Amino acid sequence: MKRHTARTLLAAGGITLVAALTLTGCGGSGFDEPDAGPSGDGGGLTSSDDPLSILIGSSGDAETTAVKDAVAAWSADSGVDATVTAASDLTQELSQGFAGGSPPDVFYLGTEFLAGYAGNGSVLPYGDMLENKDDFYPSLVENFTYDGEFACAPKDFSTLQLIINKGLWEKAGLTDADVPTDWDSLAAAAKALTTDGTTGLVFSGEYARVGVFMAQAGGRLISEDGTEATAASAENEEALAYVKEHLTDGTFAYAADVGAGWGGEAFGKQLGAMTIEGNWITGALGDYPDVDALVVELPAGPAGQGTLQFTNCWGMAADSPNQEAALDLIEYLTTAEQQLAFSEAFGPMPSVQSAADQWRSDNPDLVAFLDGADYAQGVPTNDGISDVIADFNAQLGTLKDGDPAEILGSVQSNLEAIVG
Repeated sequence: MKRHTARTLLAAGGITLVAALTLTGCGGSGFDEPDAGPSGDGGGLTSSDDPLSILIGSSGDAETTAVKDAVAAWSADSGVDATVTAASDLTQELSQGFAGGSPPDVFYLGTEFLAGYAGNGSVLPYGDMLENKDDFYPSLVENFTYDGEFACAPKDFSTLQLIINKGLWEKAGLTDADVPTDWDSLAAAAKALTTDGTTGLVFSGEYARVGVFMAQAGGRLISEDGTEATAASAENEEALAYVKEHLTDGTFAYAADVGAGWGGEAFGKQLGAMTIEGNWITGALGDYPDVDALVVELPAGPAGQGTLQFTNCWGMAADSPNQEAALDLIEYLTTAEQQLAFSEAFGPMPSVQSAADQWRSDNPDLVAFLDGADYAQGVPTNDGISDVIADFNAQLGTLKDGDPAEILGSVQSNLEAIVG
């Protein structure tokens, strides 16, 4: 099979590249390493005339259309038939595909699933085969490294930052000088913005939001190398105590407690004057045209700046009969040009550093999200982490009346059962 890399397409004047995220580490049946395919560019990858199947978990019509269009363009040039399916339940459908021995060739894979699927041999670790492997942000490569191998190409990513309602900000008499830079000034701003109908800061009551305070305090759930449970640390206790204090005084609130499904909804309905969300909020705010949003970096905590990042990769099935074509497709989908096209279509940030300058130019009001890449923590990837986080989320729901040390002690015990 003839392979066409993005560079080849550009140099040959072929098709024009368009300018321009459940939990449990469930594995499937487990597969042996594939037999080496025909000799050629694939370096031992399988190769055949079989079409490719691509399974995605889409955020909506815009994402589905963008991915289908990109794959169709690649398919027309490469001569390889390929079909994109948007899953109604990606977790279930992917698991069923592996269990039934017929997984998609290429698929969205979240960090929380990597250990389960890589550990049982269901996915092929192909990252070091990528021509553009050095272009991905190092923190994203770390997110998708398992047992020392770069497993799969990050397809895009998001970080969490602080979103401010400019109208309510000005109404409260606040100025640019009041934009929070530390926990004290965040508390002061939240107090000034809290009225009878609006809480100063509203966010979802889960680790995927509260965790930013843990990062800012210098804490994390699991050590950076993934080998030690670190939930019951003084840093994490300080973070939860800070959140508890302001949940109690009424200047912070969980989205559910103000009648909203998530922070973006609370912000759009002006139930919260500030929220902590990712760059996906830009799409949701289209439903609230009267709300003028300002995105700024989250304030630093006792240990400095900190946030969380979320990402998916393009997984490749170890059982795929056409891995050469799958690798070529993934290289095409992760070029700077194509990722910028995806960003324009449905909002994610490109996972490659070569796209950063253009993305900043195209999205001047959102640069705080990309700036967060320099200090963001990824969600732990240990097998079984999703169940621990689900339990942690349930306990965080009681934080206002609970004991941070007791909550973290419980999480520590659960983590120790899966780490090491």
